[in-house]
Amino acid sequence: MILPPPVRLASGRLASIEADRWVDGAIELVIDGTPQSHVNLRDPSDLFFEYMRRIGHVIDLFRPSGQPISALHLGGGAFSLPRYVEATRPGSRQQIVELESALVDLVREAAPLPKRASIRVRHGDAREVLGKLPAGMHGAMDLVVVDIFSGAQTPAHVSSVEFYELVRPLLAPDGLVVVNAADGTGLPFVRGQLATLTTLFREVAAIAEPQVLKGRRFGNVVIVASNGAAGSAGSELDWLPRLLAGGPHPARLLADRELRELIGSTKPVTDATAVDSPAPSPGLFGA
Repeated sequence: MILPPPVRLASGRLASIEADRWVDGAIELVIDGTPQSHVNLRDPSDLFFEYMRRIGHVIDLFRPSGQPISALHLGGGAFSLPRYVEATRPGSRQQIVELESALVDLVREAAPLPKRASIRVRHGDAREVLGKLPAGMHGAMDLVVVDIFSGAQTPAHVSSVEFYELVRPLLAPDGLVVVNAADGTGLPFVRGQLATLTTLFREVAAIAEPQVLKGRRFGNVVIVASNGAAGSAGSELDWLPRLLAGGPHPARLLADRELRELIGSTKPVTDATAVDSPAPSPGLFGA
């Protein structure tokens, strides 16, 4: 496999595409030593990172199997999740928002998107692009994935009430927002995201490895939020417990009372109080 050379991004970070030593035909996007994305070019439905597999199960379960969806991905990486959606739900209409144009070019060179796929890439800061999306996208997105990282951290300005107020109008009546939030001891960033989303959405749940949800080690928490269909009875997220059966294991799901207990007295995040997510400890990813 011939891979393109590393590139220096506008942020100053170094991005490279590396061959997976263990999975033949798979590649990994690494930025400043932090693995950002993994793509199995022979089987895009094979998601490698634990949090991506959890998001993949959400994508599998929230609509009938194989049904095309409309999806917006905030944060591109190596386009792992858009490739997954195309592989498992052919005919889906997807858009990706990615800040780093050089990164998009690098990924396209190393791993071109399927020619048949309806996937559009928009360049720019996610929050700025959200404010400029065409009116036809409002109320039309079945899925919005928020997976935005600058290096190993989520920038503050895409974690606030004001940011999610730009996301909410894009959703179809029973659409989902799925957020990847990385955090460490005590989960201050995750609790802030949960407090923020519960002020804007009727139903919110969080899923992760139990030790991560207890705030005992650094890791990724997948947060799912929905306002449900107008006039619907019961929970629009009744299917969520099935995520636990799908793994990766071990796994724990928090909703309702348990979620409120985790949030505790944490206040919603606003532009005035937002901070970047914590950086992982040096060496966590072997860099």
